Amino acid sequence: MSDIHGHLEKLTAALQDAGLTDADGNWAGDDARLWFLGDFFDRGPDGIGVLRYVRDLIEQAPGGAIEMLLGNHEILALGMRKFGDTFVPHDGITLRSFERSWALNGGQDRDQELLTDDETAWLLDRPMLALDAGHLLMHSDTSEYVEWGDSLEAINAAAGAELHSDDIEVWWEIWRRMTSRYAFRGDGGPEIARIMLQHLGGHRIVHGHSIVADQLGIDPQYLTEPLLYAEGLVLGIDGGAFDGGPCLVVELEELTTE
Repeated sequence: MSDIHGHLEKLTAALQDAGLTDADGNWAGDDARLWFLGDFFDRGPDGIGVLRYVRDLIEQAPGGAIEMLLGNHEILALGMRKFGDTFVPHDGITLRSFERSWALNGGQDRDQELLTDDETAWLLDRPMLALDAGHLLMHSDTSEYVEWGDSLEAINAAAGAELHSDDIEVWWEIWRRMTSRYAFRGDGGPEIARIMLQHLGGHRIVHGHSIVADQLGIDPQYLTEPLLYAEGLVLGIDGGAFDGGPCLVVELEELTTE
């Protein structure tokens, strides 16, 4: 799942419909593994509720059954909490701050008011990328992850170290990289995906961040499934929950061959 954006009711309904939770919202996934590909916050009413619900499910499920990757809106929410309206130095004439970007990108006062130090610390230790059952999992459909390193482990380690920095310019660069998108579209998209898979592992990239309905040219409310594209090398799963679309629960087959 990806890009819940504060829509807790859509999340709980989708998990129950998929048989991963019971009627009371408790974990019922048996031996399933569930990955959240980021963007719990912003644009919707209850990002903090989404975060707390997922953490509760993690505690209920067997160890490692549920995991979360960071999305660009986690970076934005944490950057807002850490730096607020502090000016980000740059050579342009436009004033830049996390507060300004947060406000422009659907930031919610309630999330900032209720986010605790413990929740912040937990989020800061979430990875950027993961590999599971032959799928390279990431939030953003961007190739800029490789700016952190040439392996999955190196990328997660380098990004994690930067997230524990107090340098606003370092944080802003993380935000910039994570907002990049559309790397796998167009004529050159399959080759970019192929190179990333060769270096980082896996046989298919799975990402959120960019709404599938936009790529299909339809209203998100009519979306019912993810989009496989880039010669079958990339799967987009962002249903556009904040724009009237669904929280897609996407079942992934195990990929063991090219």
